[in-house]
Amino acid sequence: MSRSGAVVLARVHGRQGELVLRRVDGHFEIISNGVFLMDTRNGESERVLVRAAVEAVKGDGARMLIGGLGVGFSLAEAARHPRVGWVTVVECEPSVIAWHASHLADFSAGAVRSPDVTVVCADLLAWLRQAPEGCAFDAICLDIDNGPDWTVTPANAELYTGDGLGLVCSRLAPGGAAAFWSASASEAFEERLRERFAAVRVIEVPVPRGPADVVYVAST
Repeated sequence: MSRSGAVVLARVHGRQGELVLRRVDGHFEIISNGVFLMDTRNGESERVLVRAAVEAVKGDGARMLIGGLGVGFSLAEAARHPRVGWVTVVECEPSVIAWHASHLADFSAGAVRSPDVTVVCADLLAWLRQAPEGCAFDAICLDIDNGPDWTVTPANAELYTGDGLGLVCSRLAPGGAAAFWSASASEAFEERLRERFAAVRVIEVPVPRGPADVVYVAST
Protein backbone atom coordinates (compact mmCIF):
# COMPACT_ATOMS: atom_id res chain seq x y z
CA MET A 1 0.00 0.00 0.00
CA SER A 2 1.41 3.42 -0.93
CA ARG A 3 -1.32 5.35 0.89
CA SER A 4 -4.66 4.58 2.48
CA GLY A 5 -6.88 2.80 -0.04
CA ALA A 6 -4.16 2.55 -2.70
CA VAL A 7 -3.12 -0.88 -3.97
CA VAL A 8 0.19 -1.13 -5.84
CA LEU A 9 -0.30 -3.37 -8.87
CA ALA A 10 3.18 -3.02 -10.37
CA ARG A 11 6.46 -1.36 -9.49
CA VAL A 12 9.10 -1.41 -12.22
CA HIS A 13 12.38 0.26 -13.10
CA GLY A 14 11.61 1.93 -16.42
CA ARG A 15 13.77 3.77 -18.91
CA GLN A 16 13.20 7.05 -17.08
CA GLY A 17 13.23 5.76 -13.52
CA GLU A 18 10.73 4.06 -11.24
CA LEU A 19 7.17 3.57 -12.45
CA VAL A 20 4.31 2.53 -10.22
CA LEU A 21 0.87 1.43 -11.34
CA ARG A 22 -1.67 1.51 -8.54
CA ARG A 23 -5.42 1.25 -8.07
CA VAL A 24 -7.22 3.80 -5.88
CA ASP A 25 -10.98 3.58 -5.34
CA GLY A 26 -11.46 1.71 -8.60
CA HIS A 27 -9.26 4.06 -10.65
CA PHE A 28 -5.72 3.51 -11.92
CA GLU A 29 -2.81 5.88 -11.36
CA ILE A 30 0.69 5.98 -12.83
CA ILE A 31 3.42 7.45 -10.61
CA SER A 32 6.81 8.35 -12.08
CA ASN A 33 9.77 8.65 -9.70
CA GLY A 34 7.38 9.35 -6.84
CA VAL A 35 5.48 12.08 -8.73
CA PHE A 36 1.86 11.66 -9.86
CA LEU A 37 1.76 11.50 -13.65
CA MET A 38 -1.74 10.50 -14.76
CA ASP A 39 -4.87 8.55 -13.86
CA THR A 40 -8.05 7.11 -15.36
CA ARG A 41 -10.55 9.33 -13.53
CA ASN A 42 -11.52 11.63 -16.38
CA GLY A 43 -9.53 11.92 -19.59
CA GLU A 44 -11.58 14.70 -21.16
CA SER A 45 -8.58 16.93 -21.88
CA GLU A 46 -6.72 14.01 -23.49
CA ARG A 47 -9.71 13.45 -25.77
CA VAL A 48 -9.89 17.18 -26.52
CA LEU A 49 -6.21 17.01 -27.50
CA VAL A 50 -7.06 14.63 -30.34
CA ARG A 51 -10.32 16.23 -31.45
CA ALA A 52 -8.81 19.72 -31.57
CA ALA A 53 -5.83 18.55 -33.60
CA VAL A 54 -8.10 16.86 -36.16
CA GLU A 55 -10.35 19.93 -36.36
CA ALA A 56 -7.31 22.03 -37.27
CA VAL A 57 -6.50 20.03 -40.41
CA LYS A 58 -8.44 19.56 -43.64
CA GLY A 59 -9.64 16.35 -45.20
CA ASP A 60 -10.22 12.82 -43.99
CA GLY A 61 -7.84 9.95 -43.41
CA ALA A 62 -5.52 12.05 -41.25
CA ARG A 63 -2.16 10.55 -40.42
CA MET A 64 -1.73 11.07 -36.68
CA LEU A 65 1.22 10.79 -34.34
CA ILE A 66 0.51 10.51 -30.61
CA GLY A 67 3.45 11.16 -28.32
CA GLY A 68 2.74 9.32 -25.06
CA LEU A 69 0.41 6.33 -24.71
CA GLY A 70 -0.29 6.94 -21.03
CA VAL A 71 -3.57 5.40 -19.87
CA GLY A 72 -4.89 5.36 -23.42
CA PHE A 73 -7.57 8.06 -23.60
CA SER A 74 -5.96 9.85 -26.56
CA LEU A 75 -5.40 6.66 -28.53
CA ALA A 76 -8.98 5.49 -27.96
CA GLU A 77 -10.29 8.86 -29.17
CA ALA A 78 -8.08 8.78 -32.27
CA ALA A 79 -9.02 5.19 -33.12
CA ARG A 80 -12.73 5.97 -33.15
CA HIS A 81 -12.50 9.39 -34.82
CA PRO A 82 -14.03 9.19 -38.32
CA ARG A 83 -11.45 11.56 -39.83
CA VAL A 84 -8.36 9.72 -38.59
CA GLY A 85 -6.89 7.21 -41.00
CA TRP A 86 -3.98 5.66 -39.15
CA VAL A 87 -2.15 6.32 -35.91
CA THR A 88 1.44 5.96 -34.75
CA VAL A 89 1.95 6.02 -30.97
CA VAL A 90 5.40 6.59 -29.51
CA GLU A 91 5.72 5.56 -25.86
CA CYS A 92 9.08 5.34 -24.10
CA GLU A 93 8.14 2.91 -21.33
CA PRO A 94 7.73 -0.79 -22.22
CA SER A 95 5.74 -1.42 -19.04
CA VAL A 96 3.14 1.22 -19.95
CA ILE A 97 2.62 -0.53 -23.29
CA ALA A 98 2.38 -3.91 -21.55
CA TRP A 99 -0.25 -2.63 -19.11
CA HIS A 100 -2.55 -2.03 -22.08
CA ALA A 101 -2.82 -5.80 -22.44
CA SER A 102 -4.10 -6.04 -18.87
CA HIS A 103 -5.08 -3.32 -16.39
CA LEU A 104 -5.42 -0.46 -18.89
CA ALA A 105 -6.89 -2.35 -21.86
CA ASP A 106 -10.38 -0.87 -21.44
CA PHE A 107 -9.11 2.72 -21.47
CA SER A 108 -7.37 2.39 -24.82
CA ALA A 109 -10.41 0.43 -26.08
CA GLY A 110 -8.16 -2.34 -27.40
CA ALA A 111 -6.79 0.06 -30.03
CA VAL A 112 -3.18 -1.04 -29.49
CA ARG A 113 -4.13 -4.18 -31.44
CA SER A 114 -5.84 -2.35 -34.31
CA PRO A 115 -4.29 -2.84 -37.79
CA ASP A 116 -4.48 0.95 -38.24
CA VAL A 117 -2.38 1.59 -35.12
CA THR A 118 1.37 1.20 -34.75
CA VAL A 119 2.86 1.40 -31.25
CA VAL A 120 6.57 2.20 -31.08
CA CYS A 121 8.57 1.89 -27.87
CA ALA A 122 11.02 4.79 -28.05
CA ASP A 123 11.89 8.17 -26.62
CA LEU A 124 9.75 10.65 -28.56
CA LEU A 125 12.43 13.26 -29.24
CA ALA A 126 14.94 10.64 -30.35
CA TRP A 127 12.33 9.00 -32.56
CA LEU A 128 11.42 12.32 -34.20
CA ARG A 129 15.08 12.88 -35.04
CA GLN A 130 15.60 9.38 -36.42
CA ALA A 131 12.32 8.87 -38.29
CA PRO A 132 12.79 8.06 -41.98
CA GLU A 133 13.07 10.87 -44.50
CA GLY A 134 9.63 11.90 -45.67
CA CYS A 135 7.89 10.65 -42.52
CA ALA A 136 5.21 13.31 -41.96
CA PHE A 137 1.92 13.57 -40.12
CA ASP A 138 -1.19 15.67 -40.61
CA ALA A 139 -1.77 15.87 -36.86
CA ILE A 140 0.67 15.44 -33.98
CA CYS A 141 -0.70 15.11 -30.43
CA LEU A 142 1.87 15.42 -27.66
CA ASP A 143 1.34 14.43 -24.04
CA ILE A 144 4.64 13.07 -22.73
CA ASP A 145 4.80 15.03 -19.47
CA ASN A 146 2.88 17.46 -17.25
CA GLY A 147 3.59 20.41 -19.54
CA PRO A 148 6.24 23.01 -20.33
CA ASP A 149 6.58 24.47 -16.82
CA TRP A 150 6.71 21.28 -14.77
CA THR A 151 8.33 18.24 -16.34
CA VAL A 152 8.50 15.05 -14.31
CA THR A 153 11.29 13.82 -16.60
CA PRO A 154 13.88 16.62 -17.09
CA ALA A 155 14.88 15.48 -20.59
CA ASN A 156 11.30 16.07 -21.79
CA ALA A 157 11.73 19.83 -21.27
CA GLU A 158 13.44 20.02 -24.67
CA LEU A 159 10.11 19.35 -26.39
CA TYR A 160 8.82 22.76 -25.29
CA THR A 161 11.87 24.74 -26.42
CA GLY A 162 12.42 26.41 -29.76
CA ASP A 163 14.55 23.47 -30.90
CA GLY A 164 11.90 20.97 -29.83
CA LEU A 165 9.15 22.85 -31.62
CA GLY A 166 11.32 22.99 -34.72
CA LEU A 167 11.68 19.21 -34.56
CA VAL A 168 7.90 18.82 -34.31
CA CYS A 169 7.42 21.15 -37.27
CA SER A 170 9.82 19.09 -39.35
CA ARG A 171 7.48 16.09 -39.01
CA LEU A 172 4.29 17.96 -39.93
CA ALA A 173 2.82 17.64 -43.40
CA PRO A 174 1.83 20.88 -45.17
CA GLY A 175 -1.29 22.24 -43.54
CA GLY A 176 -0.67 20.10 -40.47
CA ALA A 177 -1.27 20.89 -36.80
CA ALA A 178 0.36 19.99 -33.52
CA ALA A 179 -1.50 19.84 -30.21
CA PHE A 180 0.26 19.96 -26.84
CA TRP A 181 -1.28 18.89 -23.51
CA SER A 182 -0.40 20.81 -20.35
CA ALA A 183 -1.54 20.56 -16.74
CA SER A 184 -1.61 24.37 -16.53
CA ALA A 185 -1.32 27.48 -18.69
CA SER A 186 2.11 28.71 -19.76
CA GLU A 187 2.38 32.18 -21.27
CA ALA A 188 6.02 31.66 -22.21
CA PHE A 189 5.25 28.46 -24.08
CA GLU A 190 2.30 30.07 -25.86
CA GLU A 191 4.61 32.86 -26.99
CA ARG A 192 7.12 30.34 -28.38
CA LEU A 193 4.32 28.63 -30.29
CA ARG A 194 3.17 31.94 -31.81
CA GLU A 195 6.72 32.65 -32.95
CA ARG A 196 6.90 29.29 -34.74
CA PHE A 197 3.37 28.61 -36.06
CA ALA A 198 0.91 30.56 -38.20
CA ALA A 199 -2.00 30.18 -35.76
CA VAL A 200 -2.35 29.09 -32.14
CA ARG A 201 -5.53 28.13 -30.32
CA VAL A 202 -5.65 27.78 -26.54
CA ILE A 203 -8.32 25.51 -25.05
CA GLU A 204 -8.93 25.32 -21.30
CA VAL A 205 -10.53 22.12 -20.05
CA PRO A 206 -11.95 22.38 -16.50
CA VAL A 207 -11.01 19.65 -14.05
CA PRO A 208 -12.66 18.75 -10.71
CA ARG A 209 -9.84 20.25 -8.65
CA GLY A 210 -7.12 22.80 -9.34
CA PRO A 211 -6.36 24.83 -12.46
CA ALA A 212 -7.81 23.79 -15.80
CA ASP A 213 -5.89 21.50 -18.11
CA VAL A 214 -4.78 23.35 -21.24
CA VAL A 215 -4.52 22.15 -24.84
CA TYR A 216 -2.44 24.26 -27.22
CA VAL A 217 -3.23 23.71 -30.91
CA ALA A 218 -0.63 25.12 -33.29
CA SER A 219 -1.31 25.18 -37.04
CA THR A 220 1.19 25.66 -39.85
